[in-house]
Amino acid sequence: MPHVGAPIKRPDDPRLLTGRGRYVDDLTLPRMVHIAFVRSPHPHATITALDVSAAQRAPSVVGVLTGAEAARLCKPYRGILQHYRGMKTGAMTPLAVERVCCVGEPVVAIAAETAAAAHDAAALVSIEYRPLPAVLDPDAATAPGAPVIHPELGDNVIYETTLRGGEPDAAFAAAARVWRRRFTTGRHTGVPIEPRGLVADFEPATRALTVWISTQVPHMMQAVLAGLFDLPEQRVRVIAPDVGGSFGIKIHVYQDDVAAVALAILLGRPVKFVATRRESFVSDIHAREQTIEVELAGGDDGVVSAMRARITAAVGPYSAYPRSSVVEGGQVLRLLPGPYRVRHYDGTLRVVAQNKVVTSQYRAVGHPIAAAVTESMLDVIARDLGLDPAEVRRRNLVRPEELPYTSATGNVYDSGSYHAALARLLEAAKYDDLRSQQAAARVQGRHLGVGLSCFIELTGPGAQFYGVGGAPISGQDGATLRLEPSGAVTALVGVTDQGQGMPTAFAQIVADELGISPDGVAVRSGDTALTPYGGGTWASRGMPIGGSAALLAARALAEKIRRVAATLLEAHPDDIRLGDGRVGVSGARDRGMTLADLARTVHFRSNELEGLEPSLEATVHFTNAQPGTFTNGAHLAVVEVDIETGRVSVLRYVAVDDCGRVVNPALVAGQIAGGVAQGLGGALMEHCAYDGAGQPL
Repeated sequence: MPHVGAPIKRPDDPRLLTGRGRYVDDLTLPRMVHIAFVRSPHPHATITALDVSAAQRAPSVVGVLTGAEAARLCKPYRGILQHYRGMKTGAMTPLAVERVCCVGEPVVAIAAETAAAAHDAAALVSIEYRPLPAVLDPDAATAPGAPVIHPELGDNVIYETTLRGGEPDAAFAAAARVWRRRFTTGRHTGVPIEPRGLVADFEPATRALTVWISTQVPHMMQAVLAGLFDLPEQRVRVIAPDVGGSFGIKIHVYQDDVAAVALAILLGRPVKFVATRRESFVSDIHAREQTIEVELAGGDDGVVSAMRARITAAVGPYSAYPRSSVVEGGQVLRLLPGPYRVRHYDGTLRVVAQNKVVTSQYRAVGHPIAAAVTESMLDVIARDLGLDPAEVRRRNLVRPEELPYTSATGNVYDSGSYHAALARLLEAAKYDDLRSQQAAARVQGRHLGVGLSCFIELTGPGAQFYGVGGAPISGQDGATLRLEPSGAVTALVGVTDQGQGMPTAFAQIVADELGISPDGVAVRSGDTALTPYGGGTWASRGMPIGGSAALLAARALAEKIRRVAATLLEAHPDDIRLGDGRVGVSGARDRGMTLADLARTVHFRSNELEGLEPSLEATVHFTNAQPGTFTNGAHLAVVEVDIETGRVSVLRYVAVDDCGRVVNPALVAGQIAGGVAQGLGGALMEHCAYDGAGQPL
């Protein structure tokens, strides 16, 4: 039976569930010191005096790093993508120099023999500030007389663009109805179970830097650190050990991470930094603080013809490096039409700076905002026209015969099951019965809500997403497979795992192609010195990009095995079959051998393979030639609202997702369940709130 499509359990689960995972904070090196940071208590202020002498004299302290000193070790950096024309942002340094721009920005780094000693010494640092006016909300950033966070830029606008498709002005003029609403979305952050952390070790004699870091993108970090510290890239090694969740939080370059590496270089000793949970809330990237003014034009039948959108995204004082902070707003701009036949579109995006934590890419980048806005507008139409919300969606969904479909914003939906997904959802949820139950509950004084959402998702992005903008972020990924003398297979992959279970899925793919058990495949990743170059894990690219590389590498290795087997078994390569850990000849059951016997021949007795390369190893790299591949789904929620208190209780949730070929249904179910839980949290419970003075609450 094929292994792809089977709900195989993750073999690493017992190790992780029994506390035997090996995370950054579990790593201890000889002579290692620990780092604590002094962070800004102000959203915007000038540093007027800085005295670190008491901290330097504190017990166990071995080093103190200020912003000015860090700036001499590390180049300044800006999160600018060149294909976002006209984009600008202030330069970042590892530690603040002369001025702080948000609460939590690191100002001083303390290295000590223990973490406790470092934190105690941090309390001894004396800093005097002169508070400056702060910009806190999107509208205030461009208001007349607004304080400019980076005066050298002239204003607080980081990026502006317009996107038009079709003839929106004519469509609005001809429309029988126009619906308008203004939406605001609150800040969220990822809160992975393992906070960010790293251990950096620098060898001055060879200028070699090794960094163990909780990251999704080892090769990106290697390129970034080599560039910032002017080190030979081949002497920078980045290792991602076990990583306890990420959700996009760990694809960015943080000031405190860079400062920690700077201290390792300065001291010539290994350093460890692991963020506290409180630090995480004021240093991990946030996301989703946007204002969207939207208009839909359509007819009395509820069919939408055109859309206008005015998006303002507030992204903190800097654009995140190197992925930038404009991508989320750009995603919303392009994704607002969703899976619907909106032929005409007029959208504008303005990205502005503010004195809060930097925002950037977090799970589903832009998709939740776009879906929430568009689905809410369809419900507005349904209420206004007295139509069922499901029927409004049916009338507007892209039809199967229209695929591939190019949206008014330029997205190409290469495939999709929009009507089928909605139909399956309504069937699974027993939608008509739900509406009857809803009506009966209302008679009883209970308020039940039934919410629908149809959505698209951009996955597996290629080089067009970041690489064309000059960022050191690979759009491809590689896989190297090696048949060992024992007949087992070692797979080295560029894609990393943060709990998704990708090593299990890779093993299933490889096992099917080579005719072995997944137990016979060892998947290794997360080490730039060993694994093929690749972009890492983000934007649902693990299987589409990394999985494809593993599949093609397995096929390439299988071809090598067939050629060797053909020589040893005196057969044609086309007649060689792989299965059950053996190679055999079609139609000749008595002619065959185990993969282990074949591998030992190649590795130890290559003299028997005249004219053949003695290699049982294959490397393949894969990229998506398109900007991305679209998947889709439809979800339904049943909630009860206490109109006296506002309390919302989720009674039922049904999800239908079309994610293409499923490698492991158990892993897919876990991803969907996790996404639903995170979505419910964002909708009902989570908000990175600030008070009117710019202080996180």
